[in-house]
Amino acid sequence: MTGPALGHDPASVDPTGGRPGSRAARMRMPLARHVVETVAIDNGVCVRPMPMRRTNLDTGETEIIPVPCGATLASKCPPCAERARRLRMAQCKAGWHLDDEPLPDPDPPSEEAKILAGFRADLEALRLDTERAGDAAGVSEIDDLIGQVDDELSTLGVRGKAAPDSRDRPRRVRSTRRRQDAPDLPRLPVDKRTVGRTYEAADGTVWRPSMFLTLTCDSYGRVTSDGTPVDPDGYDYRRAARDAIHFPKLVDRFWQNLRRAVGWEVQYFAALEPQRRLAPHLHAAIRGTVPRVLLRQVAAATYHQVWWPPCDRPVYGDDRLPVWDDAAGGYLDPDTGAALPIWDEALDTIGEDDEPTHVVRFGPQLRADGVTANSATTGRMIGYLTKYLTKSLDTCHDVATDAQRRHVDRLADALRYEPCAPTCANWLRYGVQPRNAKPGLVPGRCRGKAHRRETLGFGGRRVLVSRKWSGKSLTDHRADRGAWVREQLEALGQTGTGPVAALGTDPARTVWTLLRPGDPATPRREHLLLHAVAQRHAWRAQLDAARHATGGGFPAIGPPDAVRAA
Repeated sequence: MTGPALGHDPASVDPTGGRPGSRAARMRMPLARHVVETVAIDNGVCVRPMPMRRTNLDTGETEIIPVPCGATLASKCPPCAERARRLRMAQCKAGWHLDDEPLPDPDPPSEEAKILAGFRADLEALRLDTERAGDAAGVSEIDDLIGQVDDELSTLGVRGKAAPDSRDRPRRVRSTRRRQDAPDLPRLPVDKRTVGRTYEAADGTVWRPSMFLTLTCDSYGRVTSDGTPVDPDGYDYRRAARDAIHFPKLVDRFWQNLRRAVGWEVQYFAALEPQRRLAPHLHAAIRGTVPRVLLRQVAAATYHQVWWPPCDRPVYGDDRLPVWDDAAGGYLDPDTGAALPIWDEALDTIGEDDEPTHVVRFGPQLRADGVTANSATTGRMIGYLTKYLTKSLDTCHDVATDAQRRHVDRLADALRYEPCAPTCANWLRYGVQPRNAKPGLVPGRCRGKAHRRETLGFGGRRVLVSRKWSGKSLTDHRADRGAWVREQLEALGQTGTGPVAALGTDPARTVWTLLRPGDPATPRREHLLLHAVAQRHAWRAQLDAARHATGGGFPAIGPPDAVRAA
């Protein structure tokens, strides 16, 4: 028998097979809290707000404000992650094509600061004499006095310390002789200049171009178009894992070598992302221009040597691990009871003729493109540079096939037992006590970021910005966006509400308190979201009115959403 059942109205049959009012039909109805979260995301409102009580010390008035969580990953909070990405875009644009130096020269020290620095020198000499005499109490007393002098110098506006204390742990120094398998590099005196040179055309036009650079790691084996290895058994996952862990050191060494080769302080804004084969991939905006031949020469000659104890062959397995002994204050061999060598002792066994544990290098792939300040592609390149900042490294590319999943699993397995730092618990597997060892360490369960699946071995920062890029910190750029909001509101004589109004108040007369879970004054998250959405509507109306009154537009990468950072 075909067609609808006898006595059943075809119009009342749900296309999915559930009748109206059935469980299947009800499950298709969206939950109210999901609707609220969707509206919050559409309006750029944080979906994981932190309730904070703002108290005005002058009036005693209190108000509960939903403060954004500040997450940088869209998997945690899409609006906050997008806000952080746009802030990075603004930071990148601010320093890419500068014509003048972003930071002024430091002010000369005051006479009082110079007098204190001279007194600090006398204390240093007195401390050395007291230490040679074996007077421990006198050394401690002088150290307290030195600390007071350093605090007073800081009060006078002196940055840093006159003489950082490095007496507790002597610095290990290894030979700086270059490897024989690495080409030599040109070396010039580094001029304190961060702005690139200008070029003049035949018609008299003068412009100051910059560059967009791409660097990546070496090959670990042939891969297919989807990034999976052609021969998984021959793919060098161990070297891939170690390169990912130590990639930040290699990048730092590249910028050092580049500055020495060109003779001026090259500034950069760089972001890390994985290639489809999951190897680290670095995109960088460089202020000024460098010849491509020199860039390739520097990349080929840059390397980083890892001088760690041997970690190629495990000494202990999962069924036989070192045990912690409270009396000895360290880990012992489970069979003999002998204490494992501590970290410094293990480093002392490395001889001058020994080879490093690992050497990280760049691959031959390098791309450098010139960009001008008025180029139509500048905004597109900034967007490409920050494209994956809201995603974890393991989700930057779709993992849709079984081969891709197995590729991620193999790399994660290689990272599980690979030491990530001197304090890593995996050193117990290789017969070495980690630095600052404590009970409860288990190989394969290190909490370092490099071992997490979402980082793919990269435990450093996703965005690398040189100190003289824009002359401002990320906090400064965020404050500029808040100031832009206030300027737009003041154009209409409005001061805003909520955190925007709080930006203009005296911070010393305002106290913020985080409401802990269980506090009876803590509102439900749904109420916080609804309050924030309504507040966003009011802010947007004020901004639109200010925009209409001033006749101005929002910059392409300026603060159209600057109110979100307030």
